[in-house]
Amino acid sequence: MRLDDIEQEELPPPGADRPRKIIHVDMDAFYASVEQRDNPELRGKPVAVGGSQQRGVVAAASYEARKFGVRSAMPSITAKRKCPNLIFVRPRFDVYRAISQRIREIFSEYTSLIEPLSLDEAYLDVTENKKGIASATQIAEEIRAKIRAETMLTASAGVSYNKFLAKLASDHNKPDGLFVITPKMGARFVETLPVEKFHGVGPATAAKMRRLGIETGLDLRGRSMAFLQQHFGKSGPYFYWIARGVDDRPVRPDRIRKSVGAENTFSTDLHRLEDAQQALTPIIEKVWRYCESHNIRGRTVTLKVKYTDFQQITRSRTGERPVATLVELQQISHVLLDPLFPVTKGIRLLGVTLSSLEEGAPQSLPQLSLTL
Repeated sequence: MRLDDIEQEELPPPGADRPRKIIHVDMDAFYASVEQRDNPELRGKPVAVGGSQQRGVVAAASYEARKFGVRSAMPSITAKRKCPNLIFVRPRFDVYRAISQRIREIFSEYTSLIEPLSLDEAYLDVTENKKGIASATQIAEEIRAKIRAETMLTASAGVSYNKFLAKLASDHNKPDGLFVITPKMGARFVETLPVEKFHGVGPATAAKMRRLGIETGLDLRGRSMAFLQQHFGKSGPYFYWIARGVDDRPVRPDRIRKSVGAENTFSTDLHRLEDAQQALTPIIEKVWRYCESHNIRGRTVTLKVKYTDFQQITRSRTGERPVATLVELQQISHVLLDPLFPVTKGIRLLGVTLSSLEEGAPQSLPQLSLTL
């Protein structure tokens, strides 16, 4: 059933705001699917895009690899252990960017309200659209068909009345699927989901929620605003409302990010410098992959450290020029990390953020000074 069919039964009184029509489009295993498309020998085989070295990390995994438990951001050595026949392919971000641009052009045939989240996914607000199509579901179907015809790749789409639910919907029938969450379905759909499925709830937050007895959307809805603010700070109101299927965030075209960061909370506290350096590697690589895929660079590197007693510190360095390479980002991050050792208490979390962002990926730039 289409979102628009239900909306006709649920239109609010005259003068009230009508539900928006939001589509979330997510390419299926994008990087890996491009490699399988361009190399017939990879089709039907488990493929990982990324580095196969000892400290490499998986940027994307084909669905054949995912059956073995291989996931993005997983250390390559772990992925190879899970799937001995895994084939590693070096990423080709120039190719991915070109395909992403063509997909963006398809989106723009229908609306100017496009909010890219990465090369392979975006939100579209089609409440008012260029073709005057009343059905958001029809638009999603047309977009998916055009992507397949022009790129020979598949996309999944979610259709709903807000961004949170549209993203949930796009994950529901992957790969190559379409799912609609109508206004009547929203709150009911959310209450059955485990909290790990919620966009914005990472592994560390999910673990904290479980310690507080929050395992599903229904559990989350049962907590007060004050309780959620007490335990989750500024994220509290967001969790309160999404548990009720409410998300008023607009689709923001060409939003400009102020920073790019990643962090990890460890199951065992770190005490040795060598262990901390190794744990920092996939975090740094995740930040750099985002910069590469979006053709952006930054001048300020910030290291975040949270100790076992939850004390948190940051260390930053800003250069006159943007960080030019992954190796440079690694060097700067280690310069910020190394003086903290030896430690008197364990480290439970490490994070790296790159800020003072600008577009462009210069091939040769002076390195940041590593002098403390």
